[in-house]
Amino acid sequence: MFEVLIIAFLLSISPLGEARAGIPYAILNDVHIGWAFLIGLIGNLLIYPLFIWLIDSFNKKLWPNRLYRKSVVKLSKRAKNGVGASNQKYGFWGLMIFVMVPLPGTGAYMGTIAANVFKIERKRAFLAISLGVISSCVIMAAGMYLGAQGLELL
Repeated sequence: MFEVLIIAFLLSISPLGEARAGIPYAILNDVHIGWAFLIGLIGNLLIYPLFIWLIDSFNKKLWPNRLYRKSVVKLSKRAKNGVGASNQKYGFWGLMIFVMVPLPGTGAYMGTIAANVFKIERKRAFLAISLGVISSCVIMAAGMYLGAQGLELL
């Protein structure tokens, strides 16, 4: 079981799945829903502080590099287009809802990039992303639980 929890945590902190992959993985491997939720939530909540630190560190050291700068601008435009004008208009709430929606291309990673691009204050961005992550984890855990209950009825 410990191995499954480690893999679920790594899936939850990875940009490929976040908690949208970690929680279902743990539940499908017979981990209690409470543990699956907690591991997915912790992994997903760690994304913002770690990723914003990486962004700051890389920008300080690599900004003079032309290739790096072009890549950052391209990724920033993608994040800005993904979040859209609603984030600029609604700010905190727009960022929270963007992170909350459990779809590919949304989540804590793109939310962190968008918060950085839109220059949202870090404490407010962390709170918005955290609330979005919590909501997303609740949606995933509830969906997996109800899905499992539905399968038992069949």
